[in-house]
Amino acid sequence: MTGSTPTTITALEVILPGLVEPDGLRVESRRLPDPGAGELLVAVEATGISFAEQAMRRGRYFGQPAFPFVPGYDLVGTVLEVGPGGDPALPGTRVATITKTGGWASHAIVPARDSVPVPPGIDPAEAETVVVNGLTVWQMLHRTARVKAGQTILLHGANGGVGGILIQLAQLAGVRVIGSASPRHHDALRAAGVEPVDYNDPRIVERVLELAPGGVDAAFDNVGGAMMYRSYRTLAPTGVLVCYAIASELKNAGGMVMPFVKALGQIALWNALPNRRTAAFYDLWAGHRLRPARFRAHLVEDLGRVFPLLGDGTLTANIAARFPLAQASAALTLAESRTVRGKVILVP
Repeated sequence: MTGSTPTTITALEVILPGLVEPDGLRVESRRLPDPGAGELLVAVEATGISFAEQAMRRGRYFGQPAFPFVPGYDLVGTVLEVGPGGDPALPGTRVATITKTGGWASHAIVPARDSVPVPPGIDPAEAETVVVNGLTVWQMLHRTARVKAGQTILLHGANGGVGGILIQLAQLAGVRVIGSASPRHHDALRAAGVEPVDYNDPRIVERVLELAPGGVDAAFDNVGGAMMYRSYRTLAPTGVLVCYAIASELKNAGGMVMPFVKALGQIALWNALPNRRTAAFYDLWAGHRLRPARFRAHLVEDLGRVFPLLGDGTLTANIAARFPLAQASAALTLAESRTVRGKVILVP
């Protein structure tokens, strides 16, 4: 704690050494330094596997660090120490932190400005499912698409971790959801109140327009490539396309710069057309460096809306499976199988 003798911590970390299969992950121990100014030392209680780590394993995540590194896009844990000048009341507080990397560990040094207290009574693994996923969904729905009650949306990847949260928050806002996924997930989606379509159906545009003859008010696309164009074709005259990943590029060769440039260029072209349809590429980290105060305010406000919904049972955590940290290889293999609904959680 601040003002006391720093604690010596040896952390267990999952290392991504290079372009390896999931069984190539290494689990190693490392003595952590003391937290610096603006940093927290956290005992990690839950972290998760998202699309980002799956892309990083293949070297396909835009802006990922050089190998080797510790993956882990977010975490939930208890503060053990704060760096010089930090809040002396924070030790003992459970926080959620967006990290981009470094979360797959038993202990981590994290930025205080990217950490938000978790309300008491929420299970750490359940809280983990709505850190990056919940923040992403809330901001896409309410800051980017600005959905309204009575509207209809198209959601790709409806069976995934982001999809499960988006379905619930959209329905809470009174929005109808058409969800694309593999047919094996359709019964579960129907049970959740979603109207499913097969994302591999070559007539997916026609199928969506049969369900929403006037077009959808918003489409949320994590696939990119050809699907991005199909998603745009499903929009109502005033609809908005929100792209937030390019999963179709995951298995391709080459760098990720050109696919992103191409997607952003197409979005700019669509927005220049003389119609009222719009398109955007959602980036969770937009403004993190250039507008830090605004970024922090949105982080606190938006997670401050999501966590209470989880705490009172309005929002249900969608946990596909829980694995101990040492079994990260098996957990990543399961997450990449695309056979599960929800998020795979690592519990140190």
